[in-house]
Amino acid sequence: MTRTTHRSIPLFLSALVIGMIVPPGVRAESVPPSPNQAPAIEQSKNPVTPIAVPIYRPPVRGAPGGRVGGGTRGGDQTFTLSVLAPNHTALTGKEQPDLYWYLSKPISTSIVFTLSDDQAKPVIEQTLAPSFDAGIHRVRLADFGVRLVLGKQYRWFVSLVSDSKRRSRDILAGATIERTDPVGAETMPSLQDGRPGEAHYLAEAGHWYDAIAILSDEIEHNPSEPSLRTQRAGLLQQVGLTEIANFDLSHRGQ
Repeated sequence: MTRTTHRSIPLFLSALVIGMIVPPGVRAESVPPSPNQAPAIEQSKNPVTPIAVPIYRPPVRGAPGGRVGGGTRGGDQTFTLSVLAPNHTALTGKEQPDLYWYLSKPISTSIVFTLSDDQAKPVIEQTLAPSFDAGIHRVRLADFGVRLVLGKQYRWFVSLVSDSKRRSRDILAGATIERTDPVGAETMPSLQDGRPGEAHYLAEAGHWYDAIAILSDEIEHNPSEPSLRTQRAGLLQQVGLTEIANFDLSHRGQ
């Protein structure tokens, strides 16, 4: 009997100590969730649906091309001028694609748009009338009657002209574009033209300019839909255009 009593005392004290440290009614709530698991009550109150960002897959063929970065000036004239394009020859399936460029601050100076063929021969040089707000702007080749030839590479630029008599002082940004066969409708059987989902297929097919155009059109028609700017920002980040991506993210829902 004595041996049984001496062995049961430590067990009783252990149970008592555990009960004092973790009261029965609090024990389940005191266990912290794992790092990858949010509390169930928060999941029910604040459900979050991840936004799928298009994944851009660059074409494996063709010349590398290159993106010409925008310039900056010192003092009050500091700004960024850039094109929405990757640092290689990107594709379009359209004869008259839309091209996009970015300005970090408003300016009232003229911008000149230039498109040259693969022999560096200008196809068009057109002055775009100021003034320009900060943000993303569009150039429609259809507005100038310009059509890209299938399989041919072109370089395009936007240039800020500070002195028309000294064009060497222009601040310019540009990139390379090539027209290829369009992505067939049979590869996107469940999509309708203009839907954001189409941008995913176009980006994966390497049609950078068309994916950007789809999302930009949707942003123009649905400016208060934040997911559209998130998707475009995701594409821009993938090709190193972080400043423009941050601009998009800061203007979501506006």
